[in-house]
Amino acid sequence: MPLIRIRDVGSEASETFYSGEYDRRYVVSAGDLLVGMDGDFNCARWRGPSSLLNQRVCKITVDESLYLPRFLDYVLPGYLKAINDATSSVTVKHLSSRTIQDIPLPLPPMEEQREIVAEIGKQFSRLDEAVANLQRVKANLKRYKASVLKAAVEGHLVETEASIAQREGRSYETGEQLLQRILEERRANWAGRGKWKVPESPAADTPLPEGWVWSCIDQLAEVGTGATPKRDKAVYWNDGDVPWVTSSVVNGDCVDEASEFVTKLALAETNLTLYPVGTLLIAMYGEGKTRGKCSELRIPATTNQALAALQVTSAVRGYVRQFLELNYEEMRKVASGGVQPNLNLSLVRAVCVPLPPLAEQTRIVAEVDRHLSIVRGVEAEIDANLKREQALRHSVLKKNFGAIGIDR
Repeated sequence: MPLIRIRDVGSEASETFYSGEYDRRYVVSAGDLLVGMDGDFNCARWRGPSSLLNQRVCKITVDESLYLPRFLDYVLPGYLKAINDATSSVTVKHLSSRTIQDIPLPLPPMEEQREIVAEIGKQFSRLDEAVANLQRVKANLKRYKASVLKAAVEGHLVETEASIAQREGRSYETGEQLLQRILEERRANWAGRGKWKVPESPAADTPLPEGWVWSCIDQLAEVGTGATPKRDKAVYWNDGDVPWVTSSVVNGDCVDEASEFVTKLALAETNLTLYPVGTLLIAMYGEGKTRGKCSELRIPATTNQALAALQVTSAVRGYVRQFLELNYEEMRKVASGGVQPNLNLSLVRAVCVPLPPLAEQTRIVAEVDRHLSIVRGVEAEIDANLKREQALRHSVLKKNFGAIGIDR
């Protein structure tokens, strides 16, 4: 049987399962009202299959001869928010079933309940339609962004350097020549390295625009990772001033601040490396959408072992980062592992990168940035409208329940 945990409230399924005997009282069916008893005290109707409650999720069953279920759906969130706002906690806030039982619900006549539910439903349906339209636009923007990045790394976004050179009757540095120059510079600057991985089939056999060449991350970047110093060694953490970041930071475009700080002793005695500004970070494992995401360091920092750190040759860094953004889904597909698939440094090093001439890369990066700045502007407007939608819902509920003392 699926087991509903707090994070599942509001969703359609659970990834946790239970085997064994159970009491039928703890079975949740589609349409049952659930309340999460930790964190934000969310409540929602269950939309998944028959499942079981765990101890931190509350199921509320209404006596429908006295109370319309939809009326409770509209009334209850305001009380839960008021309780949440009044609950102080250093870490995670907790709610008891006794507190839920003691909520003083308003009880209008049944006919009035029906009128209120009908009016709120009518206004919310308009808001739902508006939100659906905004979400469709957002999805279209995501597809547009992917198409821009795809065109960029396939040589279709800007005129190729080969075409321009031919028209102007001049020579140019090809991607292959650029790659050889990068490797020569790396041999001179990185002691002990003289051989790198080469692109593997089938990617290496895929035709590229004239002047391009297949390369791989191992050829373009020094790839490393970090560590988590022992937590029980206070000298590694107390009064630390060396930035240390975890995989959560890659959910933003850039890393401007540390997750925590370690000491210089930790840097000296563990497998930590202080990576410079400009290092690209890739999450090798993590929950949800984190794994495979890429971000760029804006501060010197160390990392934990969940991140791959790519010190990419500065000349091609912007293009490589754009490619990694496009390659996000592919990175997730190549992840290996059991219950939670993971990347590793070997897989990251083997990622194939189509490498254009340097001058063409510059034009590609500039054109992608131009397109994506427009996308970001529209996305910001959509997010602002979604916030307005939440304020409008609040206003609708306040209008209907304010007269009976519920102004949240």
